[in-house]
Formats: sequence, C-alpha cells, structure tokens
Amino acid sequence: MSQYLYTLDDKELAFPPHEFALSEPNGLIATGGDLHPKRLIQAYANGIFPWYSEADPLLWWSPNPRAILKIGDLRINRSLQKFINKSAYTVSLNKDFAKVIDICSDAPFRDDDTWIMPEMIQAYQQMHQLGYAHSIEVWQHDDLVGGLYGVAINGFFSGESMFYKKTNASKIALVALINLLNLKDIEFIDCQIQNPFLESMGVKEVSRDDFLTLQQDEVNRPVEPDFWRPRIL
Repeated sequence: MSQYLYTLDDKELAFPPHEFALSEPNGLIATGGDLHPKRLIQAYANGIFPWYSEADPLLWWSPNPRAILKIGDLRINRSLQKFINKSAYTVSLNKDFAKVIDICSDAPFRDDDTWIMPEMIQAYQQMHQLGYAHSIEVWQHDDLVGGLYGVAINGFFSGESMFYKKTNASKIALVALINLLNLKDIEFIDCQIQNPFLESMGVKEVSRDDFLTLQQDEVNRPVEPDFWRPRIL
C-alpha cells in the first residue's frame, strides 16, 4: 500500500490523522507550514512535534512507538540519590528560558547537527512568552550548569531538549520536573524518541494509540497558569 506525505497549507492549521504517518521514516506525518505559535499549539495538543535539520524542509512527526516517562517509573539509582542528597545545586522554574534553549542548541556533548536552529529558538521563545513553553534550570551559584525545556498543553508536557555542564545536572533537572508535575497528579512526560540516557532514567516505549489515549487525558487536565510561575523549586 502506497503512503502519501501531506504538505501543510500555509493558512490551514489542521494536521492529517495519525494513521497517515509514514512507517519509514518512522512517524513522519507532514511537511511544510510554519512555526507560528497557533500551529505549534495545535501540533502539541494533538501529539505532533516538529523536528528537522538545516538541510530539511519543516518536518512534523508522530512516531510509533512513542517514548514516555511515567511519573512512577523514574529511576533514581543509589549513586544519583546520594548525589542529590549532597548536591549544592539550586533548581528553578522558568527563570531563564532563553539561556536554556540557547545552550541546548549548542550543547557541548552533542556531536550531531542541532535541530534547534534560530527560527526554532525564536518560535519557542514566543511559546514561552505565551505560557506554553517552560524551562527547568540547574544552577551552581550563578552558573547555569544544566536544564531542560519543553511544551505544556494543560497537563501534557512534551520534553524537547536538555543539557548539562556539570555532573548529573540534566538528571537533576528531570527529577525536578517529575516532582513538579506530580503536584498536579500528571501521569507522564512525553519524551518523543527513546535514547540510552532516557532509557536509563526509566523511559519506556508505548504504541502510538496508547500514547494518544494517555496524551488526550493530560491535554484535558486543567492546569492553572500560575503553576508555571518563575520560582525556585
């Protein structure tokens, strides 16, 4: 059976149904459109995210399977727990989103081409200003040594990227995010695509159908805007 890749209209915000996503490359569901906040909100509300490199057109994805971290599945091994107990790091929420995404775009450990290009940075900064994109920062005194950012639609949080400059700083950011979301009984974080680091933290893959069922439950879970106010965690 042949598969057809949708090209998004510049004005129409609707995405094709998930069953139209390609099997190869896995989850590619559409191309084109733009990174306007309205389109991004529509995408994330439907479990779709943009991901592309400088040489590509704008690509949209709904992979099958989908990597998620259920709140109760977070793995904190003994050495990490000892580190957390003794850590002098300070963790904050939405204190410096711009710096987090900027460092993520050029993280020192990343040896592949970044997908966080200037137009992506601008788009997610707009999403942050509108209250949809959020960051966790890990500080050693006044130095930003780790962090992560993602997009939240009500109770649905889709992680985009993270970084570390010091030992365990990205892990501490993830633990802080889990603890924060647990305050609202949010059940999982969308991690999009599995990798060895995420797997070591307890991330598992589920089918696209199972993901979408969980995802829509969280999209419909009300979370007041004040929950994301900048503060020390």
